[in-house]
Amino acid sequence: MNTVTDAARQERREYSQGEDRPLGSYAATLAVYGLTVGGGALVARLTGRRPPDLGLRDVTLMAITTHRIARTLAKDPVTSPIRAPFTRYAGVSGPAELKEEARGTGVRHAVGELISCPFCLAQWVATAYAAGMIFAPQTTRFAGATVTAVAAADWLQLAYAKLQQSAEG
Repeated sequence: MNTVTDAARQERREYSQGEDRPLGSYAATLAVYGLTVGGGALVARLTGRRPPDLGLRDVTLMAITTHRIARTLAKDPVTSPIRAPFTRYAGVSGPAELKEEARGTGVRHAVGELISCPFCLAQWVATAYAAGMIFAPQTTRFAGATVTAVAAADWLQLAYAKLQQSAEG
C-alpha cells in the first residue's frame, strides 16, 4: 500500500478518535470552494473586472447581509426543503429558527453540517457577496441593503417582544 495513503488513513483515525468524521468529504467541499473562487477570479481577470475599493459602509452592509442570509439558509423553516436531503429536524432553536442535525455519511453528512450552520455558511455567503461586488456592484449593494433592512427588522421585532414581555411583568 502507498505510504502517503497509509499516513492519511492513520491521521484520520487519530483525528476522529472513533467518531464518524468525513474528512475526505470536508476536503472535497474545500476543493469545491477553492475551485469556485479560482474560477471566479479567472473570469474576473479575463473580463477585466477588478475588485472595488470597499469602505466601511460596504463592509458593514456585507457583514449584515452575510449574517442574515447565512441564518436564513441555515435556520429558517421556509428554507428547510433545501436542507432536508442532508439534515434531520431536531426541534426549534429560537424565534422562527429550526435546529437540524446532519444526516448520512460522507459528502451528505459534510454538506448537512455546512448548510445547517450559519457560521459555516457565512464564508460562502460573504464570498458570493464579494463576487457580486466585482461583477454587479450596484445590484449587489441594492440586494445587500434590502437584506440588511430585513435583518434590522428582525432585531427590532426581537427588541419589541422583549419590551412587551417587560411591560407585561
